[in-house]
Amino acid sequence: MSTDPDRTAQADALLGTLQKERGGQLKVFLGAAPGVGKTFAMLSAARELKRQNIDVVVGLVETHGRAETAALLEGLELLPRRQVEYKGQALTELDIDALLARKPRLALVDELAHQNIPGSRHERRYQDIEELLDAGIDVYTTLNIQHIESLNDLVMQITGVRVRETVPDAFLDRARDLVLVDLPPRELIERLQQGKVYMPDQAASALQAFFSPANLTALRDLAVQQVGDRVDADMREHRVARGLGPVPVRQRVIAAVDGLENSEYLVRVTRKIAERRQAPWTVTFVDTGTVDAARMPLVDECFALARRLGGDCVILRGLSVVDEILAYASSHAVSTIVIGRTRERPFARMFNRTLTQQLLQKGAHFELTIISTPYARARSRRLLGNGNQGTAELTQELSYATVTTALATVIAAAAERWFGLEDMSSIFITAVLFVAVRTRMSVAVYAATLCFMSYNFFFIPPRFTFYIAAGPGVVTVTSFLIVALICGRLANRLRNQVSMLRAANAHTAALQGLGQRLGAAANEAEVYAAALVVLRQVLNADVVVLVVDESLQRLSEVASEPRNLSLDLPARAAADWAVAHQQAAGRTTDTLQAVPWWCLPLMAGERALGVVCLRFPDGMARVPPELKSLAQAMVQDLAQALARTRLVDQLEAARVQGETEMLRSALLSSVSHDLRSPLSAIIGSAESLSAYRDQLSPEDQRGLAEAIHSEGLRLDRYIQNLLDMTRLGHGSLKLERQWSALEEIAGSAVARLRKLYPAVPVEVQLSPDIGLMHVHPALIEQALFNILENAAKFSPPGASVTIRAANVDGRLRIDISDAGPGIPENERKRIFDMFYSVERGDRGAQGTGLGLSICQGMIGAHGGSVSALAGPHDQGTTIRILLPISPPPNPAAGEG
Repeated sequence: MSTDPDRTAQADALLGTLQKERGGQLKVFLGAAPGVGKTFAMLSAARELKRQNIDVVVGLVETHGRAETAALLEGLELLPRRQVEYKGQALTELDIDALLARKPRLALVDELAHQNIPGSRHERRYQDIEELLDAGIDVYTTLNIQHIESLNDLVMQITGVRVRETVPDAFLDRARDLVLVDLPPRELIERLQQGKVYMPDQAASALQAFFSPANLTALRDLAVQQVGDRVDADMREHRVARGLGPVPVRQRVIAAVDGLENSEYLVRVTRKIAERRQAPWTVTFVDTGTVDAARMPLVDECFALARRLGGDCVILRGLSVVDEILAYASSHAVSTIVIGRTRERPFARMFNRTLTQQLLQKGAHFELTIISTPYARARSRRLLGNGNQGTAELTQELSYATVTTALATVIAAAAERWFGLEDMSSIFITAVLFVAVRTRMSVAVYAATLCFMSYNFFFIPPRFTFYIAAGPGVVTVTSFLIVALICGRLANRLRNQVSMLRAANAHTAALQGLGQRLGAAANEAEVYAAALVVLRQVLNADVVVLVVDESLQRLSEVASEPRNLSLDLPARAAADWAVAHQQAAGRTTDTLQAVPWWCLPLMAGERALGVVCLRFPDGMARVPPELKSLAQAMVQDLAQALARTRLVDQLEAARVQGETEMLRSALLSSVSHDLRSPLSAIIGSAESLSAYRDQLSPEDQRGLAEAIHSEGLRLDRYIQNLLDMTRLGHGSLKLERQWSALEEIAGSAVARLRKLYPAVPVEVQLSPDIGLMHVHPALIEQALFNILENAAKFSPPGASVTIRAANVDGRLRIDISDAGPGIPENERKRIFDMFYSVERGDRGAQGTGLGLSICQGMIGAHGGSVSALAGPHDQGTTIRILLPISPPPNPAAGEG
């Protein structure tokens, strides 16, 4: 039975296989050196596919003047190259847009490691090929072994040449096939001497340097080993995907870099270690709050290299490098920690102060790999030596420590002379504390040492010499030095803690402020407005937000800060690419990095909703990692808020659609019944009159005619209700107010009711203080009639319907009461909904459910309200109408 780790590993292997099958397929023709025949082999394979009627297009092939290679291009479709002008020279590059538009089954793109001309969409050609693969185009390409990123240092050790054009191993992992094009070193040298690789003058120098027999042999072995490792990896993945053989549990490998010495070499070594173990890997950097500004660009370079090689990057923050590394390793299933060899310091072995010694002491359950590269250390020192900014800052801090020590010496001398102070140590310790809380630890140690020497020279007998005559003096100055160093260390730690806490609080406050604003946003416009304000204030950057317009299938600018800011064509291209590939583009990235905008896609799950473009001030040479992390977190919050508002809109639309469907169904049901009933009666009566007129008595004929008239009136009322409800729903019901008396309006409604229900008595009780009403008379009459008809329909035989009206609290109150069965209290509010019927109440199964809804709309159009209450003495139902009372007309004003 398989264990959980086995099933997890099998799932990972199957997922990796499926990912390789997605998009286009990549085949790389790998060689140990130029001239082994990679392009020749690639063209030969392409011609064979062409003979099989496969659509093959040559995107870019470099023949280097070799006739036999150029001959293989005959019969293949050649795509014209893109013309580029750079520094006054006309150059050519791969036309990736034309190739994407052509979209062949197979594209040939030579020289995978080529660096594109500045200003191109991508910095490297492998990124162009990556875009072709994502578009579903198969690609054949060529590569030399020295251009693989993880082998860069090893190639330099072999050849003494640092190769600048490299391809990340993570990209090569996408290759479905890796074809080794091999040629023995002796034959390659013969080709070189015959001028088939380089021109004769170049061939002579190449034979003396890169193309030496020893170098070619070593590079050939390296190429064979690379292909062999790939075959082993594919075999392991194949077996794991099918559940064959034992599967070890994968554990993470991490590299701890410091931005100095051998950081880049550590990244490459960690990649190779993780590759051999089939393990994920991460590069970590611990920020203790005392990092020099000159080191951060080197850390950024290391992180960029790690991402190109397929690793993760993490910045840890804390006071202890060792504790942070071990804490991260313990919480992320790390098995191996890779570090650079640290320099031994005096007494370091005694106090376990080096990073290596502390890790060996505290991390006994981890595998510790220590790497040493002297040439990388020297290179880092040279790079740091060029950091004028760091040197100037250090000089300023040392000057501050020196001045503080001198000032402390003056104060101590004055205190001794004028106040008789004998112990000056507290003054100098205070000076050390002042320096420690404002500078780095090394400067604090310098200040403590300087204060110790000043204290000894000026205040310990014999004075003005470093010699100490008495034993107590030795104890005093030694104790002072120890206390000063301890106080300086503690003060510096406190400074670092405050600095990191301030940065963390700023990060948290920014995200919290953005979250509060986004949480209060009710629609997309408010979301954009809230996000723009916070992004502008916190990041100090220009912001443009673009969203995907589904109808136009393109990006549309929806908001910007400052206002009326717009993207130029290169920035728009970066934004389009970021959305299409769901990756950041522009500044700080490897895609369109010449564009000053940093374009971050708004990701909601696996879908890009749009893109946020940020442009930092021109004076900001680099974007700090903490600012990049904050920007990415804020953009992600914006994406979630945008997705939330769209989901709310979709749910509301679904709710409205559901209610519309329910209304439509109810309307169809009502129309099918309430139109059919009077029509059936009318048709039946008319057929009887037509067929049996001679046999019917005059009374029967009159009865049938009255039935036709009655049912016609019923049908007319129902159609009128539908028309009124339609006008109310569309807002087209207009009020034509007139000054009218309630007595006349009520009398007309009662007269209409008596024609339908002559047996139902109606009592009208109007208060004498009711004046004229400024209303639409026909609408108020229709509203009263609908309520009266509803009441008469369910009143018991002989029971009367009562109309009472009076002025109450500045409003006209009209109560219409019946003695029917009443309406349950929990349903009284719902009786005004369209098509809602209460079987035990005022509307039975024969009602349309429109009368009271129309009544509510008509009264509401006058600024009034309608409500259902219990009838008098809790019997029956009372429908109460409240209407505002308008001031009576002024006759004198009308005469003028």
